[in-house]
Amino acid sequence: MDLDARQPMSVRKRVVMIAHDNLKGDLLDWARFNVGTLSRHDLAATGTTGKLLTDRLGLTVRRYLSGPLGGDQQIGAAIAEGRVDLVIFFWDPLEPHPHDVDVKALLRIAVVCNTPIACNRSTADFLLSSPLMDERYEPFATSAAS
Repeated sequence: MDLDARQPMSVRKRVVMIAHDNLKGDLLDWARFNVGTLSRHDLAATGTTGKLLTDRLGLTVRRYLSGPLGGDQQIGAAIAEGRVDLVIFFWDPLEPHPHDVDVKALLRIAVVCNTPIACNRSTADFLLSSPLMDERYEPFATSAAS
């Protein structure tokens, strides 16, 4: 994808949510608190996280594969192709993960593509409460991809 030609974000954002196993409860609590805002956007998530968001909160969520089974890579590709506007990723940097390489690649591609990514609840709160969530937004090309 040519980052200089990245499409503007519409008012309805494409939000991806991911949580490592021991943080799924935290993400679910955060999503429950923000269910009204989240429901106004197009949501996607990795496998189990998406199922929890749908079953427990009634949100419509497009599901990727589970992270260790390729979901992180699918989301990374979607970011690179400009199909994701922001990522909420409650990841646990203190626990070893068998797919750690995929997690790092996902974080890297989000930075390279200048895609907002929240890796904890405070940052997720700031992103979701930003006035830009309800406005059209044109991201700047990043110099990281040069």
